[in-house]
Amino acid sequence: MIQLIKTSNYSSLIQDFLEHLFVERGLSNNTISSYKSDLEQFKEFLVSNKTILFTEVSQENISQFVKNFDYLDYKKATKSRKLATLKSFYAYLHNEYLIPSDPTQNFTLNSKFVRLPKIFEVSEVTILLDAPLKINTGHVAIRDHAILQIAYAAGLRVSEIINLSLGDVDFTSNSVRVFGKGSKERVIPIHDLAVDSLNDYVQKSRPLMVKSIKNKTFFSNQKGQRFSRQGIWKIVKKYSQHVGLVKGFTPHTLRHCFATHLLNGGAPLRHVQTLLGHSSIATTQIYTHLTKEFVRDEYDLSHPRSQKNI
Repeated sequence: MIQLIKTSNYSSLIQDFLEHLFVERGLSNNTISSYKSDLEQFKEFLVSNKTILFTEVSQENISQFVKNFDYLDYKKATKSRKLATLKSFYAYLHNEYLIPSDPTQNFTLNSKFVRLPKIFEVSEVTILLDAPLKINTGHVAIRDHAILQIAYAAGLRVSEIINLSLGDVDFTSNSVRVFGKGSKERVIPIHDLAVDSLNDYVQKSRPLMVKSIKNKTFFSNQKGQRFSRQGIWKIVKKYSQHVGLVKGFTPHTLRHCFATHLLNGGAPLRHVQTLLGHSSIATTQIYTHLTKEFVRDEYDLSHPRSQKNI
C-alpha cells in the first residue's frame, strides 16, 4: 500500500515544485517566476479561506479560485495560464504521492498549453555521452561519463539516478533496478557500453570518492555523498554546453530521447511504457507524436490497403 506523505508547509511544496520545473523540465527562469507568482496567489486564496492546505484542496476549491478570475477581469490567456499552473502543480503532487487524487483533472485547457518535449538526434546524444572522456580522463570525468550513459541507456529520472545503490546494478545480467514513483520497482536491461562505463566508475573513480564501505551510494560527489537534483543538472548542463547543445537540454531530456529513440527503433509502445515506469499508457503516448517514422510505421502495419498488407 502506498503511503501518502503529509505536509502543511506551503513554501516547501512550492519550492520543491519549482525545483522540479527547473531541473527536470528545463524551464526558463522567467517561466518559473510566472509559476511561482500564480502559486503564491493561489496560496493567498487558500489562506483567506480558512487556511486549507495544498494537499486538502478539492475540485470545489479550484472552481472557486477560477471563478475569481472573472471578478479580477483577467484576459482569457491569463486565466488559461493560471489554470495550467495549477494543473501542473497538482499533477506533480499526485505523481509524488503527496495527494490521493488530482483535484484539477476535470478542468480543461486550450491545446496551445500542451508542450511536447524537445528531442535531440541520436548523433547529438552520442556526442554528449562521449564528451566527459574527451575533455578529461580523471576520476570525475569517468563518473560523469557513467551518469550520462545510465541516464540514456535506461531512461532514468533524476531522482532514480541519485537514489541508486551499489546493489541496484547487476553486472552479470546487464541490468539496473530502480525504485520509481510510489516506490514501484522495475528492472531495466542496459547495453554493454553503459555497463562498461558503470564498471569503470565503480573500479576506478568511486573508491576515490567514497571512503566508507558502509556507504552504498552508487553515484557520489567528491565528498562521498549522494547527489542532489541540482548536482546532476549541473553535470548535464556542463557537457551539453561544451558540445553545443545549449538550448533546452536537461537530465530529463535524456529520458525523453531514450523513449523516442526506442520507438524509432521499433520498440512496442507497451514495452517502452514498462521501461519508463509509466502507470498509464497515455503518458507514454506523447512520444508517438515526436517521430514521423513511428507514425508512418504504425500506419503501414495497420492500414488494410497499405502495400505492406496487400
